[in-house]
Amino acid sequence: MHTHLHAAFLALCLPVLAFGWGQPHLAITRAALETLPEWQKTLLGNELQALGDRHCMIPDNVYSDRENARYAAMESRPGEAYLQVLHLPTLQPDCLEVMTHFMNQAVTALREKRLGDAVRFMGTLCHQIEDYGSPSHTVPGDNMFTLLQQFLPPTDVMKDRLMHGPIENGGFTVSIPGYRPQLLGTTVDEAAWRLMHRVHEGILNARSTTIPIIQALYADDAAAVTKHQLRAAVVDAQIVADAMHTILCLGTQKLDAGAVKTLQQAAIDAFLPLEAEKLYYPQTQFFSSPHWGHPRIGVILAEGSRAMPLKLRLDEGSREFSRGISAGMGKPLTFILPGGVFSRFTVIAGLHPELGARGRVEFAILGDDKPLVSATLNGTDPARRLECRLEGVTRLQLSLSSRGLDSKSNYAIWAEPMLIKP
Repeated sequence: MHTHLHAAFLALCLPVLAFGWGQPHLAITRAALETLPEWQKTLLGNELQALGDRHCMIPDNVYSDRENARYAAMESRPGEAYLQVLHLPTLQPDCLEVMTHFMNQAVTALREKRLGDAVRFMGTLCHQIEDYGSPSHTVPGDNMFTLLQQFLPPTDVMKDRLMHGPIENGGFTVSIPGYRPQLLGTTVDEAAWRLMHRVHEGILNARSTTIPIIQALYADDAAAVTKHQLRAAVVDAQIVADAMHTILCLGTQKLDAGAVKTLQQAAIDAFLPLEAEKLYYPQTQFFSSPHWGHPRIGVILAEGSRAMPLKLRLDEGSREFSRGISAGMGKPLTFILPGGVFSRFTVIAGLHPELGARGRVEFAILGDDKPLVSATLNGTDPARRLECRLEGVTRLQLSLSSRGLDSKSNYAIWAEPMLIKP
């Protein structure tokens, strides 16, 4: 989504390129930089301004700025001068690989006192975060919004316009005063993993702005266009701030004890599983038993339409849970894990005491397709705490199977699913 002159030229010569944000890249990066603690601004020195003025544009300029193109390249992708994965949202394994690579490059350069290299790698990562959270990149494969225009027919004035540029273009200023950047991990692997999921939040936020922006463009309402663009840009800036703050903490090995303590565990219900490739559950994850519906976070759907609190029968009585996942039979949920970070997984498994009273379900937890722990529970049984070790596990899978006659009562719940460090 980029609008400077060289981008326009390249768009003509290389139609496969997909640009994002353009000048707002600078505004977003600068806003994020303003939130960094003073010791990090001092560490960056003159490179702080260069990061906000130039280095965040490196992935867009790989053909015109050969000197810095290497900071947006990967040895694992030889021959790819322009990495589309830095611009268009992709599947979790690819996304995680790229974020881990550039974060590791930046951290390593800082530890080796190569500040100039570090900020250039940081600029590339900033660009990826910003592009993924841009309203113009919310529908991979339809970046000119041809399909969306079929659902939202344009006005006569706009009917021949390619929508990518108008959706992202703008000269607005971004500000996130009072935002305090968060530490994303104590290692690069953990930080990149948490960053990937933060970026998912940015993508979903940007999707909520895309249609309002298009409608404002059709109405020739420039103020409304900017208003909705800023909703995306502000969240982008917050995520960029978290990423830069984390890189500088890891690169200097200066970690706040309080921030480290908050990272001792992670609730996986906050993250989308691998099955949600486009950040929503596909039709294959929808189920008709108990009723037509799909996995939900924080609630369970009665008869596939009525949201009710997550509730389980415990030895001491029934209890509602604010955290957890409800899902259907035979539709596993797979979560990618960062290497060597978490040692245990715990969850409270059971059936809803009213909706699932006549059900019978096998709850199984697998690691890299190998069984780790399981339990078969009736709807009248107390929920059970399941726990397993995670050493060497890269993919954690939660699986439910019907083991009774009344499949319409299999209202199963994974409550408080937590990844825990040593």
